Order: sequence, then structure tokens, then C-alpha cells
Amino acid sequence: MTLGVLMLDTGFRRFPGDIGTPESFSGPVLFERVPQATAKRIVGIADDGFLTPFIAAGERLVERGATAITTSCGFLIAYQAALAAKLPVPVATSALLLIPTLRQMLPAGKRVGVVTFSSRSLSPAHLAAAGAPADTPIAGLPEGGAFQRAIFEDPGEDSFAIRETEAVAAAKALVAAHADIGALVLECTNLSPHRAAIAAVAGCPAYDLWPLVGLITQGRTRDARA
Repeated sequence: MTLGVLMLDTGFRRFPGDIGTPESFSGPVLFERVPQATAKRIVGIADDGFLTPFIAAGERLVERGATAITTSCGFLIAYQAALAAKLPVPVATSALLLIPTLRQMLPAGKRVGVVTFSSRSLSPAHLAAAGAPADTPIAGLPEGGAFQRAIFEDPGEDSFAIRETEAVAAAKALVAAHADIGALVLECTNLSPHRAAIAAVAGCPAYDLWPLVGLITQGRTRDARA
């Protein structure tokens, strides 16, 4: 099976493990960029203004041979229902889709927390689109921090280590504030390269988009995150 990835219109550096780089794959993958769908626009989107371009890009992926489709941004959970309804192949837009299943797998008294690119932008509507509880604990990367500036393609110092430091700090703060968290979901696909470090500091499993990719493709991808 061939995975198709709906890509935002971005040019920032991606590290192995990120769904948006060929370095993360050992099997066939297709990428389709959606013009003008910048990170700033999609993270802050509150309407269906980009739905038609994403559907069109998904159709192009299918025409090119994609048998399953995912995306490079977890905030596209807002379009999950529409994309799944309009495209003729399985669609998994966001790791947030894992939350309902993980909730049923955790011990009594434990719940799922979310580390997101922006806690200010991740709204109750996004959680509802994923079938997640409205009171799901959330922690975001620092607003205006190095990680966000890199993804927004704003000037500033950037490196794997800098991004990981901010990602780990967000996860650590989340589990410190909510002792009942038994698992974390990483909304942002750019957090995937830091999944192992996040899980280590959180003391609980951390899940990103890759389990869903495996589910919809039934194929194998190189785990560049270990």
C-alpha cells in the first residue's frame, strides 16, 4: 500500500521521524503540498476555508496511487470528517484520533494528556472532532518560542536540541500538573522526532501519528524515533 501525505505549504527543516520528510520512510510515500496552507493559517483556522484545496490535493494523491492518506499537521483534525467522507481511501488527519481508544486502554483513574504545538490554538472544537473529552489536559510549546518560530518560519536560532528541550519541558509540565495522566498524545507531527525523549521525561507512553499510519496502510515504516 502507498501512503499519501497532505502537506502544508512550508519549507522549515524537518528531522527524521517527522511525517513530512522522505527520510522517515522505508516504503513508498507520496507528498502533495496545498498552496497557501501555511502553518500560521492552518494552526489558527476556525472555518472550512481550506477544505476544498485539501480535498483537491487528496484527490491528486489518489490519482497518483495513494491508498491511504494522512497529513503533516494535527490541527487538520478539523477536516477529518469531511476528508474521510470525500476521499475514496482511509484518512487519518491527526494523532488526536488516538485519544478515544487510548482512554479505554488505560487503567482506572488514568487519562490521556495532549502535547500540542499551540495550546492557545487547540480548541474544544478540535477535541470534539477527535472524539476526545473537552477536559482533556493540554500543554503547548512555548508561545513565541524557538520551536514555534521554526515552524512558522520566523527568524531565530533553531536546532534539534533546542526543539527537544522545549518539547520535553512542555510534557514535563503537563504531567506535573496532572498526576492522573497515563499516556500522552503528540498533536504536532513535528514532535515525533522527540517522542522518545518526551516519553522518558513523562514517565508514561507517548503516542504520535505513526500508529495510525501503520493502521491505515498495514505497511512498514522505519522507526526513526527510537
